[in-house]
Amino acid sequence: MTSKQTGEKWMAELLTGHPDRFFDNFHMSKQIFLDLLILLEESYGLKGSRRTATKEVLGMTLYILGHHETLRKTSERFQHSTETVSRFFEEGLRALTRLSMDIIAPRYMPFFKDCIGVIDGTHVDACIPIHEQVAYIGRHGSPTQNVMAVCDFNMCFTYVVPGWEGSAHDSRIYHRVV
Repeated sequence: MTSKQTGEKWMAELLTGHPDRFFDNFHMSKQIFLDLLILLEESYGLKGSRRTATKEVLGMTLYILGHHETLRKTSERFQHSTETVSRFFEEGLRALTRLSMDIIAPRYMPFFKDCIGVIDGTHVDACIPIHEQVAYIGRHGSPTQNVMAVCDFNMCFTYVVPGWEGSAHDSRIYHRVV
């Protein structure tokens, strides 16, 4: 890595720079980032190394997650090898996962303990006029409709939303209905 703009320098620049730049890169404010960093260090085992501070480890993790970025591009941005980025991304994910176990409370778990797929989406083949087929072409190349279905505990359909284009994601249908 030959850039003078190392990950450490880039993180320092963002932390002292305009708040919008920081938010654009990590999808959170500087203060939230710093509070999260302290929490992950003190309570959830986030560690860096002699040459990589925990601030940079969290930065790499959030950069990859927030931008759906590759290890190769992240290694270029932070000026570390892909092996180093991979190792620290795993470290950051481990700490975030430990945190999630404490803050995501399964309040309704006793009621849904054995439920699998009560609400789910599926793609079904569709007969669409030729001039409308483009929007309905699914990932396998044929026209489909995305259908969201809700079943009760007796496996009887209680609600069905058909008719979405083949490329529509289940979450898009769910958010539209709810």
